[in-house]
Amino acid sequence: MRLLPPAPGGPRRNQPGHLRPCGPALLLLLGGCLGASRAAAGSRRPNVVLLLTDDQDEVLGGMTPLKKTKALIGEMGMTFSSAYVPSALCCPSRASILTGKYPHNHHVVNNTLEGNCSSKSWQKIQEPNTFPAILRSMCGYQTFFAGKYLNEYGAPDAGGLEHVPLGWSYWYALEKNSKYYNYTLSINGKARKHGENYSVDYLTDVLANISLGFLDYKSNSEPFFMMISTPAPHSPWTAAPQYQKTFQNVFAPRNKNFNIHGTNKHWLIRQAKTPMTNSSIQFLDSAFRKRWQTLLSVDDLVEKLVKRLEFNGELNNTYIFYTSDNGYHTGQFSLPIDKRQLYEFDIKVPLLVRGPGIKPNQTSRMLVANIDLGPTILDIAGYNLNKTQMDGMSLLPILKGARNLTWRSDVLVEYQGEGRDVTDPTCPSLSPGVSQCFPDCVCEDAYNNTYACVRTMSARWNLQYCEFDDQEVFVEVYNLTADPDQITNIAKSIDPELLGKMNYRLMMLQSCSGPTCRTPGVFDPGYRFDPRLMFSNQGSVRTRRFSKHTL
Repeated sequence: MRLLPPAPGGPRRNQPGHLRPCGPALLLLLGGCLGASRAAAGSRRPNVVLLLTDDQDEVLGGMTPLKKTKALIGEMGMTFSSAYVPSALCCPSRASILTGKYPHNHHVVNNTLEGNCSSKSWQKIQEPNTFPAILRSMCGYQTFFAGKYLNEYGAPDAGGLEHVPLGWSYWYALEKNSKYYNYTLSINGKARKHGENYSVDYLTDVLANISLGFLDYKSNSEPFFMMISTPAPHSPWTAAPQYQKTFQNVFAPRNKNFNIHGTNKHWLIRQAKTPMTNSSIQFLDSAFRKRWQTLLSVDDLVEKLVKRLEFNGELNNTYIFYTSDNGYHTGQFSLPIDKRQLYEFDIKVPLLVRGPGIKPNQTSRMLVANIDLGPTILDIAGYNLNKTQMDGMSLLPILKGARNLTWRSDVLVEYQGEGRDVTDPTCPSLSPGVSQCFPDCVCEDAYNNTYACVRTMSARWNLQYCEFDDQEVFVEVYNLTADPDQITNIAKSIDPELLGKMNYRLMMLQSCSGPTCRTPGVFDPGYRFDPRLMFSNQGSVRTRRFSKHTL
């Protein structure tokens, strides 16, 4: 298929504004995106492809259906076994990918305009500083986007579909949240409606065809960056017709935390009804199966993309990243289906990478987060990361097999709960303030489901420390070496001195920015802890303060 013209203001072929191959003078204008040795050698800068799925877990087997993806990316490169998101919700997590920042620094706290999701404030303050904007303006990359952007993209109060974010040469963005049929795309700022004819409208396949078209008709004089963001496996879980009868004998995993009461956990987890009703279990089993079915089309997309890159002679000079915006749960601690919670099933995601200089069949246990994707891709482009305000770290040394690498031992996870100001009609027994409620009165979110965690992994420790912003200042702590399913909250039995250090580290991370987000963790040799900082002037123990962002 032929591409429509680039996005407004973007490079156009055979026009004066179109970027040309980088000569010495242009390199100066582009902010020195090429290292001296690479520029002297005259080698082409690598291309980059980022494949992003929607709500794909890692803990519950989310990668199982993607056999071709694992073979073409994972087995040809590196799989990260400890990849996390800083917030287990679509819009804040996607904002972290684009900006390389924790939510408290990009200020996207939920999936609403009021929560800064694709708001005017986001467009003005954050979009000009995303890594695609830097790739395009400072490094001369062609940039291509196709799929779901942010949940409120296209809202009339935020510029509608005419808004094309800074940094994108080619823009094919879905209006608002994930769908498979009957949706509208912004094609470089022009609306295009799609119906429900599988052969021309099924979104995952449409994204594949648009992407292949870009690879065939792009300029060959500049490197390119592609971000392809699929609806799968997000609800409504509409599989392609040829896959709707697959996995008929597959059920949601009955792991140790499936359909059990969340003892000693935050009240929102404790309110879930245990055991779940038969109808609830049948529903989540069906959802689990349908999620896998939708991923088969993503697997096809990956195969087509890799084959086209190979056919065009570009595969060996292209990095391909595959990941998800957050995890998911299906019946864990008797919560039916959703994300948003602090547990591994919601905050841990797949991350597979292949590309130049990455040896095949590698697995890294390094603790990484999606705030690292932006710095990594800019590093690949040769951009000086000291010029950014990003909180993340470049994964390139890990990917290239660097030895004796000093790396982080903790990451921050933070979430601001959402509720309704009126009683939810499906759950009148609970007071106002809850949301995402199911008919049997199990609610997945609430205003005071607001928490922050330090997820720590070191040579000796595998811990998670979390605090809630509620009247209890409720604390949950898990030793994931002994308790990988996070069944037993050890907050009341852990060493008080360690508890104090984790509390202080949480406060430090929640107020960090840029380099201060990469300071030594509690179990690092360079860590310094001053107990006096744990007390206010009145002598009471300090607890972490949760910021309330207003736009």
